[in-house]
Amino acid sequence: MMELLDSQRAAEKTLTTVLAVTGLDVDIRTPTGTVRVVNKVSFTAYQGQTLALLGESGCGKSMTAKAIAGLLDPVASVAGGVVALEGKDLNTMSARARRAVAGPSLGIVFQDALTALNPVYTVGTQLGEAFRIHRGMNKKQARLQAIELMRRVGIPEPEVRASAYPHQFSGGMRQRILIAMAVALSPRLLIADEPTTALDVTVQAQIMALLRRLREEENMAVVLITHDLAVVAEEADNVVVMYAGNVVERGPVATVFSAPTHPYTKGLLESVPTHAVRGDELSSIPGSPPELKNIPAGCVYQDRCPMVAAICRETRPELRQTGENQFSACHFSDVLVTQAGNPTNDHSLTSPQLEDNQ
Repeated sequence: MMELLDSQRAAEKTLTTVLAVTGLDVDIRTPTGTVRVVNKVSFTAYQGQTLALLGESGCGKSMTAKAIAGLLDPVASVAGGVVALEGKDLNTMSARARRAVAGPSLGIVFQDALTALNPVYTVGTQLGEAFRIHRGMNKKQARLQAIELMRRVGIPEPEVRASAYPHQFSGGMRQRILIAMAVALSPRLLIADEPTTALDVTVQAQIMALLRRLREEENMAVVLITHDLAVVAEEADNVVVMYAGNVVERGPVATVFSAPTHPYTKGLLESVPTHAVRGDELSSIPGSPPELKNIPAGCVYQDRCPMVAAICRETRPELRQTGENQFSACHFSDVLVTQAGNPTNDHSLTSPQLEDNQ
């Protein structure tokens, strides 16, 4: 056992850091004041691996990705933190320097391909744009590269379809084109923001297999944004669980999913109907996430947590180590660690300091 742990630690030391996000804060200006939508988010993405940002809609996943890519809307801005891509802080770069990074170092796949693609240009023209801008190719050379990209991502008859417009492709094919654009210049980091949204299950599997193959071929780091736990379990090496703009748990997927140390992570996992029987009541997390302009003092998850106690309403828990490369922001993570080692039949969450009104 000790030899296995030593080999795991040795492997981790040899990992190459591509993206290191430290204390990232993002604010949005609203008519009623400034709202903090991403709060002190930190994580690391490694070369050749996939890091998943997981959580319910509105938890700050996409906003984090936009901040990393420099694509925040005008009403939003980075309020603090470091976003280091291969050791260079993107937040301190000029707009011109950020544009030079986009493509050769960083690619992004959006969730709505039809919106992301320009409807008035052919896909061949749009795919070739990166080669004209960053590689100085002429129109003919760029078109040849675009055709090769289309062939690489599995689009049939690329020589003919390079002259087609986005609306002439199916949803799955448009997503392939968007992926081709993102990896055209072999970036070190690929951000995939819910790349299988609105696609049927079969096409979803094909798109995820394509991303996996390209990651392995290019040895890229991939940041995958999703709320699909099955996708995370199959595709990701590490996971960052977000709630109300905060990281509540992070660590290796196998460890976090088998032994979660935050009640929110545990609630998400138990809501998956893996052994559901017709007529049985499905498990779910009661309530809704808080409005970001009304985040309570103390733990951000307190209003929905079955373990809430007085300390949770007074003091916000910091991320602390709960296992091998696993971190959790919960005052009672040690209770969950104990329960993971001694599972009960009802998987109930209990705390020695529960409030009387719970």
